[in-house]
Amino acid sequence: MTHQPPRIAINAQLLAPRGAGGYRSAGIHTYIEQSLRHLPEADPDLHLTVFTSHPPAGLPSSLQLRTSRWPTERPILRILWEQIVQPWATRQVRADLLHDMAFVAPLLRPCPTVVTVYDLSFALFPQYFRGFNQAYLRFGTRASVKRARRVIAISNHTRQDVARLYAVPIERIDVAYPGVNPSLKPGDPETIARFRREKNLPEKYLLFLGTLEPRKNLVMLIDAFARFKRQCPEATLILAGGVGWLAREIFDAVKASGVSSSIRLPGFVPTQEKALWYAAATAFVYPSTYEGFGLPPLEAMACGTPVIASNAASLPEVTGEAGVSIGPADPGGWADAMGRVWNDPIYRAGLRDRGLVQSKKFTWLETARQTAAVYRRALRS
Repeated sequence: MTHQPPRIAINAQLLAPRGAGGYRSAGIHTYIEQSLRHLPEADPDLHLTVFTSHPPAGLPSSLQLRTSRWPTERPILRILWEQIVQPWATRQVRADLLHDMAFVAPLLRPCPTVVTVYDLSFALFPQYFRGFNQAYLRFGTRASVKRARRVIAISNHTRQDVARLYAVPIERIDVAYPGVNPSLKPGDPETIARFRREKNLPEKYLLFLGTLEPRKNLVMLIDAFARFKRQCPEATLILAGGVGWLAREIFDAVKASGVSSSIRLPGFVPTQEKALWYAAATAFVYPSTYEGFGLPPLEAMACGTPVIASNAASLPEVTGEAGVSIGPADPGGWADAMGRVWNDPIYRAGLRDRGLVQSKKFTWLETARQTAAVYRRALRS
């Protein structure tokens, strides 16, 4: 009898178009893309079919790509595709299992499902989301995780949130941590110096990199920086990243800070520039009030940059003992932490060394191995 490899269909419609900026090119896109790149190596005995309108270049040839003509970068069309086209497409490829890689599976399920949940910010902080988008995520995620054969969370904190908010048995939820792209590593001094000149960057600066949105807690960070600036007049803060929901209050806080001339907003950072932005920084600051995982602090540590991060949600899982952890509502504590990292080169060097060790614990191949193991577990259920 011929062995038939398990047929897995993967919904990757949230992959961003090439060259796109903004939130669609941020954490979820990276997680999906890197999982796809490594799944064939993680478990070669899987038949993987990927549904996407925007396949990244250079995906493994063993992946069977089913590209859609639907412009699924438009949320309403992506939702219609997920709920109407996806069940039919999954049936067409005779899938044994469907993996929806972003929160929601179709209500009409053609086969058992696995669903990945990155965070539950839309349920915990509904004021930060637009009405229809929030309603679809709340209803769709609840229904999907309750009916899924297995749920993948990207941190233990998210795993606990899913179990608590949606009454999903904890033993049905698995964790597959994100990894670090190997291209994110410390740069050589000459390359970093050239990058500083090209971008007109100061010799020392504090860096935030992420989507500019309320839950990133940037209004508090701006307050903390203004306090730190009183003791260190030459300091610069760079808030890099695409503009997300309700970002106006962040720009208003910059204007009202009294130190707006020392705060730079360069916009979305292309993937190929990330390592240099991190490596050139004196410290990376990440005050978010809620993260499903928090990839930027991990990336910063991989580039040899000391990290000051909030002690909220999943972030302690990311930084471990390698970063400085401060409460997200403590601007004075943040100002003090900035001062110590800025002024103490021995302290900075210790944080750098511990961060490099911590970052090596997270690889995308391990993410893919954990994901493939979930498929096997789901198929046995």
